[in-house]
Amino acid sequence: MMDDRRSVRISKYLAEHLRHEPGRIGIELDPNGWVGVETLLSAAAAHGFPISREELERVVADNDKRRYVIEGGRIRASQGHSVRVDLGLPVVPPPAVLYHGTVGRNLAAIRAEGLRPMNRHHVHLSPDRETATRVGARRGRAAVLVVDAAAMHRAGHEFQVSDNGVWLVGHVPPEFVRFPG
Repeated sequence: MMDDRRSVRISKYLAEHLRHEPGRIGIELDPNGWVGVETLLSAAAAHGFPISREELERVVADNDKRRYVIEGGRIRASQGHSVRVDLGLPVVPPPAVLYHGTVGRNLAAIRAEGLRPMNRHHVHLSPDRETATRVGARRGRAAVLVVDAAAMHRAGHEFQVSDNGVWLVGHVPPEFVRFPG
């Protein structure tokens, strides 16, 4: 049986190598972000972090945020890449509002520049306030922003939704953001 600490370590390892630095352990993601499960497991073992197939499958299945997908002997991260991948997600109309969790120290920059993807390819938006609160709370006291996604869509911004329900958009200009308080 795998303990929670081991599960968290594996999840973080996967995030690092499936989203940001695949080359660091000698794997190459295909254009859509996939790599063979056996390729990943062999590379992890060769770089001092052995993961069993059972552990990998459990981390993917038990992850409450559904960060990873295993399909047909391949695995990929659902979103959040800093390396160039095309997840093949269709452009879809968003709900009227979406949410973004952050912390207070970021609010001045967001007021000036809007929400930017930073080192990722998309801004991540949550479908509900509760999820955005959890996201923001990872870095301190959460500040939840409300995004007028319907108005952005009418203005021509394109939205996608990842396999795990995270909404993705290239940039959120400040005029579409409502701030707390």
